[in-house]
This record gives sequence, C-alpha cells and structure tokens, in this order.
Amino acid sequence: MSNAVRVTQARRDWGSDDTGLNVMHVDMDAFYASVEIAQRPELRGQPVIVAGGERSVVLAASYEARELGVRSAMPTQRARLLAPHAVWVAPRHHEYARISRSVMDYLDTITPWVEQVSIDEAYLDVSGIRGPQGTLSARAQELRAQVKAHHGVTCSVGVAANKFLAKLCSTQAKPDGLLVLPRGQEQEFLNLLPIGALMGIGDKSERRLKQHGLHTIRDVAALEPSYVVALLGATLGNRLIHLARGIDDRPVTPTRVEKSVGAEHTFAQDEGSREVLRATVRSLADTVTSRLRSRGLLARTISVKIRDVNFHTITRHVTLHSPSQSLHVVFSQAWTLVDRQLLPGQRARLLGVRAEQLVPEEGQPLTLTLEESLTDHHDTTRKTEETIDAIRAKFGSRAISLGVQSGLQLPKS
Repeated sequence: MSNAVRVTQARRDWGSDDTGLNVMHVDMDAFYASVEIAQRPELRGQPVIVAGGERSVVLAASYEARELGVRSAMPTQRARLLAPHAVWVAPRHHEYARISRSVMDYLDTITPWVEQVSIDEAYLDVSGIRGPQGTLSARAQELRAQVKAHHGVTCSVGVAANKFLAKLCSTQAKPDGLLVLPRGQEQEFLNLLPIGALMGIGDKSERRLKQHGLHTIRDVAALEPSYVVALLGATLGNRLIHLARGIDDRPVTPTRVEKSVGAEHTFAQDEGSREVLRATVRSLADTVTSRLRSRGLLARTISVKIRDVNFHTITRHVTLHSPSQSLHVVFSQAWTLVDRQLLPGQRARLLGVRAEQLVPEEGQPLTLTLEESLTDHHDTTRKTEETIDAIRAKFGSRAISLGVQSGLQLPKS
C-alpha cells in the first residue's frame, strides 16, 4: 500500500544484466483492492476502493480509482468526491493476512533471507542465487507468475545492488512489472527522479530543498555533502547525499520466525500416475529439506496437502521419532501419507509437503535408525546432501537434480 513516487515518463527497461545484483524488492500491486477484485471478478475494470466507515481513510484503491486521483490514506469523504461512481468494499483483514502469509511462504522458497517490511512487500537477499546472466531476472519473472497463478493478484519486482535502489525499481515497474537495474547505471536511473523519491526525506525537508532550487535527485547528488548538511543537519543530510548517489549499505535482515517450511506443486493437468506423484513428493521433500539445512533447522512433524480434481483439500501429518532434516526421512514419511490417502487411479490437482514444529539443529542429539547405526549410511547421505546444497548455492537451485526415472517432469524448485 505504498504511495511512493512513480515517474510515468521514466524508463522501465534498463536491460537484464543482473550480474552482481544482491537485492530483490517485491511489492504487491494495490494489494487489498487486488484481492477483492481477484475474488470478485465482476469488479475487474472498475474503480474499487477499500475503506471502513464514512469517517475513515482509504486503505487501498485499484489503479482505475487511482486514475481518478484516489490514494491510500486519503479521507473517504475526499475520495467520494473524486470517484463518485467507485465501488466501495469493506476490508477483510483476515483474508489479506492469509494471502500475505502464503506469498511470504513462497518467497522463503527462493532464499532464506527475506525481510518482510509490511503485509504486502518484502526484500530478498539474492546474493546466494548464482548462475548465468539473467538468472535473477528469470527467477523474478517466475515469482510474479507464481503469485498471480496461485492468488490472482499481481506484484511488481525490482532487482538492484541495494535495498534503496531495489525499492525504487519496483515502484517504477508498477503495476505488474519487473525492473532490473544493472551495475553502472544507478546514477542515470536516479537522475530522472524527483527528490521526493529519496527515502525518509519528509515534507518539511523536501520543501526546504526546493526553496534552494533543488528539485531532482540529480540536483542533490551534484552537491557537496557539507551544503546538504548545512540545510538539513548532519544525520539526514549525509544520508540523503548517500542515497542520491545510490549508496545504501543496509543489509536484508530476516524478520519472520519460521514455524514451518513447505513447498507445493500444482499440476498442469490432474495427475494420477503413481510414478509422477511419487517423484513429485520426492522433489518437494528435497526442496523442504534443503531449506531446513540452509537455516540450521530440524522438523518434528511432516505434513502433506492433497487437492483432488474437485478442489477438495485434505491434510495429513505424522510426528517423527526424532527431529530430522534428512531427505530420506521426510520423503519416506510424506510419500507414505500420500500413498495411503490416494486410492489407485485417483488423480491429484496439487500436492504439498511441509515440515513443522521446527527446532534449531544445534544442540539436538543425533538419533540414528538401526540401519544407520550399523552402517555409514547416515554419514554418506549427509555428505551427499551437503554437496548438493553447495552446488545449488553457487549455481542455482536447478543446477543439480535428484536421480529419478527418466522422462518424469518434476516441479521447479
């Protein structure tokens, strides 16, 4: 629900060279209004305003309403004057929170370094996603497609060298867009924007800068730092000079305490092949356990989700004898649950695997099965999993796949 400065005439395509870029910013488009429109298709194309009572403020406005001048945080009385024929919708905060959690869970499958800053936006540290040029761009496009496919809402994504630039990129990409800002083009990109785009400037400071003939970021970036400090003080002045020159060293700091780690796959067509279903569960278990290991977590409970051809969804779970992050353990337990639930020939529309009741790996006693205690199977398996994790960390999650029967189409992780 950002009202960030967007310059409509600014360039939206700066190329796709994502070499050395570290941060991705994901911002849902007109989130509350988009959820309502997705769940009530008859509202599509109409100016939609989400707000409470008559004396409240606008919580969200569709882009059709924004074209009429309506903005978030605007008094509803003012909004009614600007958009007298708009459709007004009462907020459903529980539904927005539910979809937000689902989107953030999906972002966690891309990288463990996710900093959620509001219900509808988050930063991702993507420095660990390495691969050929264009890898981040492709992941961002896939991210946008997944969010839209699963929830019917769109998001805009910015990819840049730091948090400040990534957020500006997502803002300029709106609605439903992607903007990648290659290294070396930061200042040219910033020079096009007004000073109001500088994070944390405030109305009072903006007016003061404009009184001194400073209207664009280009104007501020060209100044001696001492001049800006004299106008705004040392703290704000130095910060704005750094931002105007594209400098922002704030790290992406994960903010969510994970209670579970999961992965899901929706089949392009309802699937009844036991081989495909089993291979899919294994691929999902691989995704889940890889994320557990990257976070240093173990799971006490494994659950599965099955959605059938009639959109009926069931969940089943099992509690492990001891917490685990082993692919062998998670896959075997998850497949047993699915195999028991789906009758031979019964088709599935969606499968999901989730690790729950998470505990830190550090300090947990190592508990082996009888087979593992009599052989070196555990050590070998652990080393194999760590090697796969290292390869994926360097070359991307698709760089190496599990051995499965040839010809099976596994979900993308």
